[in-house]
Parts: sequence; C-alpha cells; structure tokens
Amino acid sequence: MNHKTQSNCPNGNCQSSHIYRLGTRAGDADYTIALAGNPNTGKSTIFNALTGLKQHTGNWPGKTIAKLEGGFRYGGHKYRLVDLPGTYSLLSTSEDEEIARNVILFSRPAATVIVADATRLERNMNLILQIGEISSRCILCLNLLDEARRNRVHIDLRALSKRLGMPVVGTSARSGEGIPALLAEIDRVVHEDDATWQHARFELPPREEKLVVGFTQRLESIVPGLPNARWLTLRLFDGDPVVRHYFTSGEISELTPGVQPPDPSTVTSLLDEIAKASNTLGAKLQDTVSEAIYSTANRICSECVTYGYENGRAPFDVKIDRIVTSRRWGFPIMLVLLGAVLWITIVGSNYPSGFLSWLLVDTLHPWLVELGHTAHFPGWLTGFLFDGVYLATAWVVAVMLPPMAIFFPLFTLLEDFGYLPRVAFNLDELFRRAGAHGKQALTMTMGFGCNAAGVVATRIIDSPRERLIAIITNNFSLCNGRWPTQIMIATLFLGALAPAALQGTVAMGSVVIIALLGIAFMFLVSWALSRTVLRGQVSTFHLELPPYRPPQLWRTIYTSLIDRTIIVLGRAVTFAIPAGALIWLSCNITIGGESIASYLIRWLDAPGMIMGLNGVILLAYILAIPANEIVIPTVLMLIVLTTGVHGLGAGAGVMFEDEGAMQTLFHANGWTLLTGINLMLFCLLHNPCSTTIYSIYKETKSAKWTAVASLVPLALGVVVTILVASIWRLFA
Repeated sequence: MNHKTQSNCPNGNCQSSHIYRLGTRAGDADYTIALAGNPNTGKSTIFNALTGLKQHTGNWPGKTIAKLEGGFRYGGHKYRLVDLPGTYSLLSTSEDEEIARNVILFSRPAATVIVADATRLERNMNLILQIGEISSRCILCLNLLDEARRNRVHIDLRALSKRLGMPVVGTSARSGEGIPALLAEIDRVVHEDDATWQHARFELPPREEKLVVGFTQRLESIVPGLPNARWLTLRLFDGDPVVRHYFTSGEISELTPGVQPPDPSTVTSLLDEIAKASNTLGAKLQDTVSEAIYSTANRICSECVTYGYENGRAPFDVKIDRIVTSRRWGFPIMLVLLGAVLWITIVGSNYPSGFLSWLLVDTLHPWLVELGHTAHFPGWLTGFLFDGVYLATAWVVAVMLPPMAIFFPLFTLLEDFGYLPRVAFNLDELFRRAGAHGKQALTMTMGFGCNAAGVVATRIIDSPRERLIAIITNNFSLCNGRWPTQIMIATLFLGALAPAALQGTVAMGSVVIIALLGIAFMFLVSWALSRTVLRGQVSTFHLELPPYRPPQLWRTIYTSLIDRTIIVLGRAVTFAIPAGALIWLSCNITIGGESIASYLIRWLDAPGMIMGLNGVILLAYILAIPANEIVIPTVLMLIVLTTGVHGLGAGAGVMFEDEGAMQTLFHANGWTLLTGINLMLFCLLHNPCSTTIYSIYKETKSAKWTAVASLVPLALGVVVTILVASIWRLFA
C-alpha cells in the first residue's frame, strides 16, 4: 500500500471549498505525518523534539487558524510533520476540530501520531478512539511519563497497545526520553506493506449498530472506494453540515483520490433518508455514540492504568490548587502575580530601553541627518526620511522591544507552569454572572499580550453568541502596546506625587488599578450585551486543570521572543513607518503659514479640553490608529515639530532618564495631573488598533460587529473622561 501524500488541489480551488489537503512542500518530503492530540499534552514539545525546531507557520486553506509544519529525516527518508489544532473531540463542527478531522479523514497521511497525557489518559481516550476509528495507521505517543511517575500513575503500555490495536510509545519529550523509539515506530508503521493493526472500535447497541451498518453499506455502494464510510455515516446522522456539503457538491471525489463523483440525485435521496432516520431517533443516536465512546474508554483505562494517589494527582499539586483556586486566596494571588510581572517589566526594561534610545535616537539619528546633508539631500527629504519615518520607527523599537522581551516570557512561564487555567477557573463564576463564557478568562489573558491575538484566541469558545461577546470586549484588556503609555504617565504624574522611595510602587499600583478597571469594564459590557442585543443561555464547559510543570526556561525565551515579541514588533514597525511619514508631513505642510497638524490640534483642543485632555493627545490617537505602540512617540513628535522644542533625548521620553525634562515639557504644553489621569483612562478606553480591527472583521465576517467592537470602547472612553473632568473641575 502506497501512503505517499497525494497532490494538493486538483482544480486549484481549495481556498473556496473547505478542502484540507496536506500535500508535500514542493516535493521535498517522502511522507506526511499528522500530529494530533488534546491541548496541554506536550504536543508542541513532541513537535519540536522531532523537528529540532525546523518549523514554519501558515494558515489552513480557507481558514485563518494557524498551522505549524516541520520536517525531519529518518532511515534515509524525508518526513513532513503537520501539527493539527489541539482538540478534545472530532464530533463537533468547530473550526479546529473540523480541520483536524478532515486532514486525518480525507488527506490520508502516511501515519497519525496521537499525543496523549500519561497523567490524564482517561481524558484523552475519547479522542484516541475517534482517531483510531477514522485512520488506518495510528501511533499513540504517551507523553509526560516523568509526571506520571511523579504522580504514581502506572500504565501497562503493552496491554494498552493490545487493547487499542495500535503501537504505543512512552515518552517524556522535555528530556528526550522515548523520542528515538517514537521515530523508529513512525518509520516502521509507514513502511508496513499492509495495515496489520486493527484499531479498537466503540460498539453501538445492536439496534443502532444495525441501522448504521445498513446505511454505511448503501453509502459505500453509491460511492465506491470511499474510506471510513462508517464514520461519515455517523456524521451524517449527526447532521454535520460540512460532511453533507462534501457529498451534495461532489467535492468528496476531490478529497479522496480514486473516488468517482457520485450521482447527485442518488446521494441526495440517501442523505434525505439518513436525515429522516436521524429525526426519528432524535438526539438518541448522538447520545448513544458518546456513551459508547466513553464506555469503551473507561473499560480500557480500568484494565491498563493504576493510580497510586487518589484521582491520580500528587498531594503537593492538590495542596497548591487548594490555595490558588480558593475563594480567600485565589484573587489576592492573581493580583500579586500581576503586580510582580508589571514591576519586573517596568524596572527591568529601563536600562535596555535607555540604551536603545541612546543608540537609535541620540546617536544614529544625528548621524543619519548628517549623512543626508553630506549626500546633498534636499532639506525636505532629509526631514521626511530621518525626522519622520526613521525617528518614529526608532521610538517604537525603544518603547516596545524591552518591555515585550520581558513581559512575554514572564507570561509564557506562567502559561507553561499551568497557572493560567487556574486564572480561568477563578474568573469563571464572574464571567458566568456577566452572561459570558468562562473561557473568556483565557482570551482576556491573551489580550494582555496583544488584543489581536486575544480576538483570534476566542475560537476556543464554541458558542457564537459568547464568542462575539468575548471579541467585542477583548479591547478592555490592556495590551502590550499600551503598557508604555500607562507606565510613563503613571511615573511622571502619579509616582511623582509620592516620596522618592515609593514612586516606583505608586506607579506600579496605578497601572494595576487601570488594568483591573479594564477587567471591570469587560464584565460590565459583557453583562449589558448578554441582556440586550446578545441574549442567550450561558454555556457550560469542561475546564481541565493541567498538572503543574516546571517551565522550560530556554524554550520559553525562544518561543516568546520569536513567536510573540518579534512578530508583534515587526507589525508595529510596519505601521510606524507610514505613521511617521504622515506625522512629519502634517507638521511640515503649511496652509496660510500654519502646519496642518497645528490646524488639527487647535480644532481638537475644544473636545480635548472637555475630556480633560488636549488636541495633541487626540490627534496622536488618530494618527496612531495603526498601532497603540506609537502613541507616545507620536505625542513627542507632535510637540517637538509643532512647538519647535528640541534637544530632548528620546531616552528621557521613553524610559524617564530625565523625568524633570519630561515634566517640564508636558507642563509647558499645559498638561496637568487631570491630563495624566484622563490620558491613562483614555489609553484604556479607546478604539482598537487597526490590526485588532482587521482581526475582528476576519473573525466575525461582519462590518456591523466590527464597528460595534471599535466604537463601544471609544464611546466609553469619551464618556468616562468627560465625567472625570467634570467632577474634577467641580471640586477643584
């Protein structure tokens, strides 16, 4: 049997037809291996161990869910490894489950490696049985054996392999244990002449099994050569619209090479009969299938797994959870950790940001200007390139890079340690009361790094209504691009009010309060939406608390810097370049002897004063729509270019090397304590950046909901700042 991967898109229309073909990358792989499994099983670590971090990312055809691919050599053959989205089941029609199912079902990889958690095998067995049902060549990679031993969980690998009807390899990918055996097993299974393994099947009751077998045989007669016809029949009984579309549109022949297009009328007639039989049974068959899967899973686990501790959890882990998820200590611990992360970010980024400011602005900027003069550039070109485009970009790098390089690794360490699911557990009840989904706690946490990433992360929420609530309210998470503004203003205006020894603590506390205020607005807006335009029942969900794991420091630093910091920084620089050009042009193109920026600032001063701000700040937020990261550089450039103030090093503006100079600059332009407070509030409550707006549109496919998600926080920002300014002036 030849299991080499087939070509990709026969008709070149994969983008529009929901086809998920693996294919080979320019013919450089002999075999394609699919990597599947539940979330939190160490699947990414297995991927990295097999590929040696030789990976690249892209999107699945027709979808925006990212895919990760890599390659490795073994036994003289080239293998392509495709990391499927982590999923708990293949029975529903969420995007990640649909992709994972279709790759295994239709693309027919040479083998499918299923990664399971050895400490939680019974929770992984559901997916293992489903994949074994639809794939002829599976290998179970039982990962995290070291944690299983620590928790006194013993698994009889030989018995488990016999019960499942597939090879089982035990691994601990972080230490490399079992990886050579896994490679050897992949190579052996791929090169077997025939499928010698008979995977375990879940058995339905006789009446339902007879009904399914009858329709399966009829489907096979109408579509000869159809693989996994039993599974497809079950999905048709379940009313799966995607699978039904494959048959009615004729795409089933494109998905499965060698299958002839079926007669449309005959297929439609059979599908109608299946739908009628399904309606007669109601939800009984779906329940029966689920019960059969779980019953088979429980039986296999009871025969192969023994636990030394009650519930398979080490007493130490249980003790930690009793503290971090308790009503008394759960929230204080969350606040302490948030404060600690902010404090480390604030203090730790001072020196590298100061260095970058000195290097990029104080040193390279004058050199570039002199270079322009030496090359006899026209004055306007030197100003446009170096005072506009370059200076804005340099400020963005100095502002963003050091805080992100600290914040993202700290965030990832908490994620790897297993603490973030505990945050979701603690906040679940609050989100439920607000009419939102408990998983929104996870998307909210992602938003603290990047709102666009938080919006994309809402895919983990199956309910369209609750997912929409999470998308609309994610902007209330204080993203990384807004931290520099908050930190600078808190230090210059609020920290300066405290004694020198307490200034850092006061600044940190102020930023924490702003972050908590954003979470409060998230609950408030979620509550309002769930009781007005997005009414509905709150979904329940199963939240798995993974075991605590010692983070892998170097892998965390690598993934944080490459997959998060560099990507987000690259996006910010991309937007900073045209923004810097626009700022310089607006400040240097004059009408009647006055620059366009001056006109706009004067026009915006009136609403700015009502909001306790000023025209410079409002114009900066308009020009900085491409990226929140460029707000402070934009403010500084507007002040310098419109007032003629020079000689202020960017290091002082970015990382407070000369707080007195910054305060003098702002006070000279009419900034007060009210301006600082309302700037912090408006920084929290304003429209999303353009990248987030684009992400919202891509996720919702709706201009209306994109507008709502963009205008709701902006409207709140205007109302809140006006209210604060009015009360301030009333009692001042």
